[in-house]
Amino acid sequence: MRPNHLRQKLNAGEPTIGTHILSSWPTLVELIGDAENYDYVEFTAEYAPFTMHDLDNLGRAFELKNLAGMIKVEQKQYAHQAMRAIGSGFQSVLFADIRTVADAELCVAAVRAETPGTGGRLGVGMRRDVGTVLEGGSPAYVDALNEVVIAIMVEKRECVEDLEAILSIPGIDMVQFGSSDYSMSLGLTGQRSHPDVVKAERKTIETALKLGKHPRVELADISDAKPYLEMGVKHFCIGWDVRILYNWWRTNGTGMRAMLTGEAAVAPAPQPVKTGTY
Repeated sequence: MRPNHLRQKLNAGEPTIGTHILSSWPTLVELIGDAENYDYVEFTAEYAPFTMHDLDNLGRAFELKNLAGMIKVEQKQYAHQAMRAIGSGFQSVLFADIRTVADAELCVAAVRAETPGTGGRLGVGMRRDVGTVLEGGSPAYVDALNEVVIAIMVEKRECVEDLEAILSIPGIDMVQFGSSDYSMSLGLTGQRSHPDVVKAERKTIETALKLGKHPRVELADISDAKPYLEMGVKHFCIGWDVRILYNWWRTNGTGMRAMLTGEAAVAPAPQPVKTGTY
């Protein structure tokens, strides 16, 4: 069974850096690995089209570049998507749209082995993570499932209101605040800098640290990291492949168009700034 490097980093109290991809093209994982600065890649499957074959191919790329793989899964698909991703070689799962203690317990059960004392629901499988026929049903397989890193999104009003109880569920490792969803759940859609949203983010980070969990922050621009570092955050997931491409195409397309027409470059029209977390 492949070592879970993200788990090892968390256990050692070391900082981690991840990045997001919505594309299922495994070559992007190889390029991220070649950049030599990332501990894991989050495939944000909640927003992206993919097949079971895509998960296997991403799993191969993680192994090739010695990267941990995280998948973000959507509500109502927790058990199925988590199971298939782990079977493909992902070693961390980020669960979206958590509202209650029962939701959090479901997330933990979705990745743990069904053995006494774990509360897990996963049985034996013939998938990539066990070499298809090599380690299925072995003690090493059970150990690997117990090492899967469980991360949850704190992005709903109900979750923030019952945050300490939810984060006290055994098995939860990482916590990510989602300002976009949270502002919407308050009826403040798009107001990610509203005082109530900022207050909830701080509460999430402080509660996670108090309970020995690992708060993670998503950043589009690393210049925004300082206040989080001062709060004690050591885990960041930076950049999205689609946003990186969009920003490059818009900026350079505007400049090239100006060069061709002989006109002074006109700054692109202001776009809604997506500075918050999803």
